Amino acid sequence: MPLDEARFPQLIRELYQTVARLEEMFPGRPFTPDGHMVGSLAECYAEYYYGLKLYECSNAGHDARGTDIDVEIKATQRSRVALRSGPQKLLVFKICANGSFEEVYNGNGERVWALVADKKMPSNGQHQVSLARLRELMKYVPEIERIVRVRAQESIQPAVLASPASPLRQGRA
Repeated sequence: MPLDEARFPQLIRELYQTVARLEEMFPGRPFTPDGHMVGSLAECYAEYYYGLKLYECSNAGHDARGTDIDVEIKATQRSRVALRSGPQKLLVFKICANGSFEEVYNGNGERVWALVADKKMPSNGQHQVSLARLRELMKYVPEIERIVRVRAQESIQPAVLASPASPLRQGRA
């Protein structure tokens, strides 16, 4: 099914509204969407907005194929992403509660991997890289190196969350 530009962000907003309601119902218990779901959302964005061809889920090393290069797609709602290796191309998104995304990094993966390559591999096999560091690196990525968007992101309505105390309202998600 192709991405519905109106419905997809609405479903994400509804998801975050449900999270806020659950967190209101069970104070102190986080219901943060993460893992496969956030990764799959990012992959759907990449396929639709960048024209990438997705590989089967959980493909080792890369998530999609561009015109002539493999692409690793990473996403978070927080402040870091995890890398196991240096991909050919890396596309990093921050997923927003209003159903939109921020492109944080779009360029060669080796540039990012160089930040952590000399460090001891953590026990979970993944190096953490902050979005702040990726944003800084992005300033030096030449246009010719970036994966070109094939569609613009439509304006997205702001999220309406149930609780002012929700971590999503306070920017902790």
